[in-house]
Amino acid sequence: MYGHMSVAAGLMPPSYPQFYARGEGAHTWDVDGNRYVDFLCAFGPMLLGHRHPGVEAAAARQAAEGDTLSGPSARMVELAELLTDTVAHADWAMMAKNGTDATAMAVRVARAATGKRKLLKAAVAYHGANDWFTPKPAGVSVEDRANIVEFEYNDAASLSAAVSAHHGDIAAIILTPFRHDAFVEQELVDPAFARLARDLATEQGAALVLDEVRTGFRLDVHGAWEGIGVRPDLTAFSKALANGHAIAALVGTDPLRSAAADVYVTGSFWYSAVPMAAAIATVQEAVALDVPEVLRLAGERFRDGLEEQGRQVGLTVRLTGPPQMPILGFADDPDKALAFAFTDAAVRRGVLLHPWHNMFLSAAHTPEVIDAALEATHEAFAELRG
Repeated sequence: MYGHMSVAAGLMPPSYPQFYARGEGAHTWDVDGNRYVDFLCAFGPMLLGHRHPGVEAAAARQAAEGDTLSGPSARMVELAELLTDTVAHADWAMMAKNGTDATAMAVRVARAATGKRKLLKAAVAYHGANDWFTPKPAGVSVEDRANIVEFEYNDAASLSAAVSAHHGDIAAIILTPFRHDAFVEQELVDPAFARLARDLATEQGAALVLDEVRTGFRLDVHGAWEGIGVRPDLTAFSKALANGHAIAALVGTDPLRSAAADVYVTGSFWYSAVPMAAAIATVQEAVALDVPEVLRLAGERFRDGLEEQGRQVGLTVRLTGPPQMPILGFADDPDKALAFAFTDAAVRRGVLLHPWHNMFLSAAHTPEVIDAALEATHEAFAELRG
């Protein structure tokens, strides 16, 4: 995560804080005491806002009883039941600690269930930091990635060709609910492409895996593709699952249950009870508030305000992707110079944005918070134009 914010590596503008002291609601403070409206939300975990009172109270109650014990607490069963009641396709759940754990478990379950090797993924798409998915080749052998097959997101012909080329040996097709690669405009999924992926996975006897590590409970509490009528076999969650407490989950359908029981996966802290208590409180609150709709409205208010401010100074600004987690871009800005200059001007005025990675809204981003942020970005645009 530090790499996403590293000034020293040239990945962020020079004014960005590198160390943080605390967070509260929609705001975060750096170690020098500067306060920011936070549109990064720790790169996704803060669904309800920093230190949400209900989540923190649930975590504190469990901490008073115990956290990492000699086995799971009852919170594990309660969380599994909540996830299977909430996520439309989920019949069972397995817990872990981070997104890479969850996507790796999905691949292992798919291979155990099918006896096949090939993993089909969209080109560039990031699904974790293990040898299968890391974008960095250092320390990874060719053999580690020999069974990875790439296709182009939203390109039906490309996906069909990849499936045809490896017919009979496909364990899984893994996709994000929409294209959220860094440095490029985000791209919503074409429903026809999602349906094709579902159909091809079924025809091949492969698992369709939805990587909701970033999107979980932000787009639809019942599953990101419920609105287009496409259900995966496996879904990986982490980030916002417990509003900042470290936990991940893999959920799946009954036909994959025995394979999920057979694979060997574990971690010393995977069954810690405090994050599970926090996750229960988070998911319950997300459902009760209809958090995806709350975030959509806040994101649209922010997007519309930024794009109008850009027009006022003669700049074409686009916030692409779902309004709950948009990415910022400028027209005619191939090297991101404008994006870097604008976000640097904004952070000096107390608004924490990102010049090349998708951002995140939380339920704490009220209309008043959005409007205060827009007052600051108005000044940032004025600086940009002199």
